Amino acid sequence: MKKITYLFIFFFSLVTTELMANNIMILKLAYGEVEIELYPDKAPNHVKRFKELADSGKYNGVVFHRVIDGFMAQTGDVKYGNSNSSEFNLALAGTGGSELPNLKSEFTDIAHTRGILSAARSADPDSANSQFFICFESAPHLDRQYSAFGKVIKGMEFVDQIKKGDPNTGAVSNPDKILSLSSK
Repeated sequence: MKKITYLFIFFFSLVTTELMANNIMILKLAYGEVEIELYPDKAPNHVKRFKELADSGKYNGVVFHRVIDGFMAQTGDVKYGNSNSSEFNLALAGTGGSELPNLKSEFTDIAHTRGILSAARSADPDSANSQFFICFESAPHLDRQYSAFGKVIKGMEFVDQIKKGDPNTGAVSNPDKILSLSSK
């Protein structure tokens, strides 16, 4: 009986460790590495899409096109915001997405606090696609209005260094970009 108990504990710890590792992402910025924990139990479709785009390299080179000091940094326009692409157009960055269909909202009880990742979208709650933002500070007015799906757990000081945009619109000239984003 003792062997079975130890075997069960060992197996459970392996599975738990593997699941945790599969939900950690590494975002490389010019300033340093950022570790992000994803919440598939809260927003499974957003997490799946985020990982799919990240692990296929779609986010590499994408600019932070809208950054408002004290609020958030927005990125993820893989169509017009990818500085490595022939379709890159800073004037259009923020209007594109991926070739995949839009996602239905997955509003959760996750509060939009410092470091939270959430899906950017238009006025239509079911229009999230590839874009996302990272909160610099708490933004309770976004709670249950946007699909939060992860949180920065290490390296938020590097996110804080992302070049800020116009205080009114957030538009950034010569923006910082994602060097790479992938599963750990």
